[in-house]
Amino acid sequence: MEYRTLGRTGVKVSPLCLGTMMFGAWGNPDHEDSIRIIHRALDAGINFVDTADVYSAGESEEIVGKALKKLPPSRRDDVVLATKFWGAMGEDPNQGGVSRRWIMTAVEDSLRRLGTDHIDLYQMHRPVPDTDLDETLGALTDLVQQGKVRSIGSSSFSAAQIVEAQWVARDRGRERFRTEQPPYSLLVRGIELDVLPTAERHGMGILSYSPLAGGWLSGNWTADSSPTSPARQRLAARFDMSLPDNQRKLEAVQRLADVADDAGLSLIELAIAFVANHPAVTSAIIGPRTMEQLESQLPAADVELDAAVLDRIDEVVPPGVTLNPADTSYGEQVLAPERRRR
Repeated sequence: MEYRTLGRTGVKVSPLCLGTMMFGAWGNPDHEDSIRIIHRALDAGINFVDTADVYSAGESEEIVGKALKKLPPSRRDDVVLATKFWGAMGEDPNQGGVSRRWIMTAVEDSLRRLGTDHIDLYQMHRPVPDTDLDETLGALTDLVQQGKVRSIGSSSFSAAQIVEAQWVARDRGRERFRTEQPPYSLLVRGIELDVLPTAERHGMGILSYSPLAGGWLSGNWTADSSPTSPARQRLAARFDMSLPDNQRKLEAVQRLADVADDAGLSLIELAIAFVANHPAVTSAIIGPRTMEQLESQLPAADVELDAAVLDRIDEVVPPGVTLNPADTSYGEQVLAPERRRR
């Protein structure tokens, strides 16, 4: 694979990043099978692995830790390891969030589960309006200085939040977010308007998630499909086929499948290559649950889309457009019921 520089960190990563949300109770409960998938991805040239403490309540991190432990020490050092904090990890209201109090606990828990003494990229999983960014960046700066974390990043930040975080870091002398992890796919193109250009201006690397739009672009979804995994069941607005926005997505997927077929590609290859080919994207996070899914996604790393194919894609879903607003992760906090005027 041709490796790319992750923002201005100087770290080289593969154009595909192995996302591990589907390893554990949320997807594949078989630890040994999940480990085989991780090792196969590494053998294929992927050197970037992304997880989060909240995935299957820490089980995903444990599986990644087991997989890394089985590697020779030299190969373990080749892996760029990323994880995230924020999600609730218990019933206590302070077992989650982005406070210093929680971050200092969460990082130790993640290090233990991952079986490592450092995390290459530690990411704030979601913005939290009621916590001062300086509180979060101050704690993360301490972790970088302690050597427990190499670089820090954000996830699902709007363009305004990206700028605010950069300014806080500059004005307070804190470590700054070096990466952003946004949702991006053929069906979810909203970040093209402002998030991608803003991140580029600040020299941030982009590791975008859900290039298959939660499975919509796998080619297996029909009007009769229904969400089966716990992760999808929590997001009914994105997967209820009776909703008009999702019917629009079905129609778009059918047209995109024709584009892929004419280009001699599978829809999966087209979808992942579309994301990975964007000049602002460093690495597209793939999230296989099975070995078969991984094998279907790996070829996308070598696909380049020409202008004619990109033009046809734009005819189906115009640049900057997200067909179903529920597919974006932005506004979850600021538009929460308790924050509305009614």
